[in-house]
Amino acid sequence: MPFPKFEHSSSISNLIYTPQNSSYSSVLHFTLQDLRFNTSSTPKPLVIVTPTSVSHIQSVISCCRKHGLQLRIRSGGHDYEGLSYVSAVPFVVLDMINMRDIKVDVANNNAWVQAGASLGELYYKITQISRNLAFPAGVCPSVGIGGHISGGGYGPLLRKYGIAADQVIDAQLIDVNGRLMDRASMGEDVFWAIRGGGGNTFGVVIAWKVSLVSVPSTVTLFTVPRTLEQNAIKIVHRWQYVANKLPDELYILSVMGKTNASEVGSDSVKATFFGLFLGGINQLLPLMQERFPELGLVKEDCSEMGWAESILNIAGFPANTSLDNLLTRTLLKARTKSKSDYVKEAIPEDALERLWKRFYEVDDLGFMYMVPYGGRMSRVPESSVPFAHRAGYLYKIGYFATWNEDTNRASQRHINWIRKLYSRMTPYVSKNPRGAYINYRDLDIGVNNVLGQTSYAKASIWGKKYYGDNFDRLVRVKTAIDPTNFFRNEQSIPPLL
Repeated sequence: MPFPKFEHSSSISNLIYTPQNSSYSSVLHFTLQDLRFNTSSTPKPLVIVTPTSVSHIQSVISCCRKHGLQLRIRSGGHDYEGLSYVSAVPFVVLDMINMRDIKVDVANNNAWVQAGASLGELYYKITQISRNLAFPAGVCPSVGIGGHISGGGYGPLLRKYGIAADQVIDAQLIDVNGRLMDRASMGEDVFWAIRGGGGNTFGVVIAWKVSLVSVPSTVTLFTVPRTLEQNAIKIVHRWQYVANKLPDELYILSVMGKTNASEVGSDSVKATFFGLFLGGINQLLPLMQERFPELGLVKEDCSEMGWAESILNIAGFPANTSLDNLLTRTLLKARTKSKSDYVKEAIPEDALERLWKRFYEVDDLGFMYMVPYGGRMSRVPESSVPFAHRAGYLYKIGYFATWNEDTNRASQRHINWIRKLYSRMTPYVSKNPRGAYINYRDLDIGVNNVLGQTSYAKASIWGKKYYGDNFDRLVRVKTAIDPTNFFRNEQSIPPLL
């Protein structure tokens, strides 16, 4: 097989951690990103394995099958429901943190990247070799490549280049029988399914071969906050009609949420517009004046920088931060709950006013962000990969609540708030089915029975939301490659039984 050599020599006995091992807790918690799943009552794995080779993974699969143990696969630990490291049945965690090699081929504008690498590590490797190449994925440097691509993966380049899964041109997959396969040997159906069909469903992806895309030496970022008194609601309303029709090179994210009292002297709500333009300020300003004058963008709102620096800036790092921060594997951890939606028709202004008031009800950080579509997202067919939300969608919504108080009461209060917000949005978002993004895992919308067989009918309740008409094809692929349903979790594609 034409695979690059990623192997590292290490005895598997040195890579196995049980609760009796002094390093077990630190290994478990290192990339456990959501503190909601870091409690004494949270189920813990019987064993954590941190493989360094294909043979290690093959041995783990064989052992788990033999002893009837469930296998959970973790690359970055950002699963919004903790499914990469939590299970209700006896389980083993296959932690890919030691498998994070990256090989960039500038001559052919592609790279092989192992599943345990983070987005930041890939970005850092690319920018050390070329300042005019990039990869269109997310902005949180610590997110793992393995899970990100397996659920589609998006970021501020999506209007220009689509999602991360669109750029995958080959992969290394270990199936339920321990076979190592590439695109040719797994076949086009399986290769299609793993690019957005959800992690821990079809096997263990150990590496992706991805195309790299071109970016200019200078990009422009801008941040424009607006309060109610500054016509925030009217600007958000107008954004819905403009953002998806702008040139592909311009991405403007809209965020509505509660401000920190220390920012403005008292609790308030504001809308903030974050923009990335693949070009300079002098090109951007006349474009914005012509196409979105309501925002009132001025030169002082803008900063020019390289693409890699823009990732750090969007991620919340201060200006002039060293690119070494892209290598950060853990950022600020918190307790969170997230949900998602897709919008096909602009939300009326009076509905936005009512929505605005909902953010006063949360006592910590709560917000919703709206990701503009259009551009390339409207031109790629929904069937190209299992990512179903393309043409016809104005934008995607992400709802987010985060809190610090470590009590069940606090958790329930915040979870109830985001559920109520989600319920109130029902009239204004996609329908039949109401869409959701698989990488914003949400067990509220349905679960499999991890203790036994899961019916097609039960799985389709959530599967149609994530995958639309692609769900049926994913079930057929699952039936062919994993008929006994070894690779499963609470929201993995089941075989047709």
